[in-house]
Amino acid sequence: MPEFLKRPFGYEPILTKGDLKKPAHKKGERPDNWKGVLLRIWKLVDEQRALLVTVLALVVVSSGLSILGPYLVGHIVDNYIVAGRFGGFGKMVAALLAVYFGLSVSMYLQSFWMIGISQQAVYKMRAGLFSHFQRLPVKFFDRRQHGELMSRMTNDIENVSQTLNNSFIQVFSSVLTLVGTVVVMLSLSPLLTLLTMTIIPVMFIAVRWVTRRTGRLYKAQQKAVGELNGMIEESVSGQRIVKAFSQEDRVMEEFIEKGENLRRTGFWALTYAGFIPKVMNLLNNGAFAIVAGVGGILALRGDGIVTIGTIVIFTEYARQFTRPLNDLANQFNTVLSAIAGAERVFAIMDEPEERDDAVEYGDLALRGEVEFHDVSFGYDPEKSGYQAKNISFRVRPGEAAAFVGATGAGKTTVMQLLARFYDANEGQILIDGIPITDLPRKTLRSQMAFVLQDPFLFEASVMENIRYGRLDATDEEVIRAAKEANAHDFIMKLDDGYEEVLSADGGEISQGQKQLLSIARALVADPVLLLLDEATSSIDTVTEMKIQEALERLMEGRTSFIIAHRLNTVRQADLIFVMQDGRLVESGPQQELIESRGLYYQMLKGDEIGGDEEE
Repeated sequence: MPEFLKRPFGYEPILTKGDLKKPAHKKGERPDNWKGVLLRIWKLVDEQRALLVTVLALVVVSSGLSILGPYLVGHIVDNYIVAGRFGGFGKMVAALLAVYFGLSVSMYLQSFWMIGISQQAVYKMRAGLFSHFQRLPVKFFDRRQHGELMSRMTNDIENVSQTLNNSFIQVFSSVLTLVGTVVVMLSLSPLLTLLTMTIIPVMFIAVRWVTRRTGRLYKAQQKAVGELNGMIEESVSGQRIVKAFSQEDRVMEEFIEKGENLRRTGFWALTYAGFIPKVMNLLNNGAFAIVAGVGGILALRGDGIVTIGTIVIFTEYARQFTRPLNDLANQFNTVLSAIAGAERVFAIMDEPEERDDAVEYGDLALRGEVEFHDVSFGYDPEKSGYQAKNISFRVRPGEAAAFVGATGAGKTTVMQLLARFYDANEGQILIDGIPITDLPRKTLRSQMAFVLQDPFLFEASVMENIRYGRLDATDEEVIRAAKEANAHDFIMKLDDGYEEVLSADGGEISQGQKQLLSIARALVADPVLLLLDEATSSIDTVTEMKIQEALERLMEGRTSFIIAHRLNTVRQADLIFVMQDGRLVESGPQQELIESRGLYYQMLKGDEIGGDEEE
């Protein structure tokens, strides 16, 4: 085969005959269920049934008027122009103008109201997806690209929006117009009707050939969009790391690879979809030529079977017959794209939520006693084994426990289990003597605060960022928490003080200042349990002292769990837990561990208290 056929316009074909024989989904994946997808979309629209019925009624009116218009034209030609009779001619022209005016008004109103219906339905879909995001477990987000999820929230739902806005009315209108046109054509001339309909088998074959390919290609295209969005989101959010390790070239290579994949799938999806209007235009012209040629011969015979007015009507109806077919064929591609997008959205909405069946201790005020009994856990035990193995310890209310160990030792895993981001595979965790799985997550987390190694700030004012720890906190409580966290002084030096709006990554302030805001957020929450991943980034001495003072105030009287990286923090802990390879190898007060001359003692000698952020 010549090279230009193998790679037309530089794009290598991505579908083979073998691909077309395969099912659209692999075994074990969600099957094609376009009926189910359309039914779920319909349920979103069905809530505005009265307005939808009005729109459909207007579609019926506009379809009827679009059929009536050409019929009146033929009537005027036969009975007035050809007959040379002009009495009442003006009234007929006025009636024709009224028909087309009514057609325009009905089409405008149905489009206007359908936009409102579709936007309301799409809003519910988007709100439902976002609401479902909030109820999904942390492990779901750990295994998904955030950009790919955002693509489902934006691109995929936008495809559904465009289809509801345009395709719904067009499909319904096309079907009605097609049926009405065929009925009128049969009443005028069965022979010309039969000749006009000879294009249907060709059209059916062409549409089926195209849609077998576009369905798969649209899914591949939207998957490629999601992957590209995910890659872009990762590279933008991790830009500091990219630049720190001079990985700009590698990131560009990855972008080019994913962009090229989207370019190829998009090219072929649009190329195949573009075949339909070309084929339909060819068939449309063919039908017009058949009606004009055969109708003209029959009219010249003068036997009255076909008149000039009939030819005029049929030439317009021939176009009107193929136009609905053309619209249906074009909209079929759009609907396929929307179904593919809706299927991706519903796939997320069908993901199991974070179940919380515990209700008995919904209003329980915790004291802060924590016990681990032979707890083992693995994020994916079959592939990577356990990250926490047979861990047992007890922390009394108000005690501070520091976890030390190398990167990957299992410190962060213990924190994840404490917060119930994951549940243990084996063993039991008790809070105040109650199994943690019997406590509603909301009850547990509402009495828990986190201070992370890399604090996250929202694009909001300083006041709102601190208040996020407890949304009903007053301004006075927020300011008091900021003072206790040693953050008040630097906040007041900002241009707008507590009303200063920070960017999403807090680029306007230093890493140490972010830590102080994070501590203030935890103070305003007034938690019983505190989970602290101590910062290891380079912080100036003065800010480090302020952070240390703030942490001492924060930990006072609270059960605290600290992933420790500083010797000062470890010394202040009541208990030290030494982790190694997912196991708790040593535990006890610092002096006791030093005297035992074990792993902790060796870590102190080597100044290796804790690794950086892990699992």
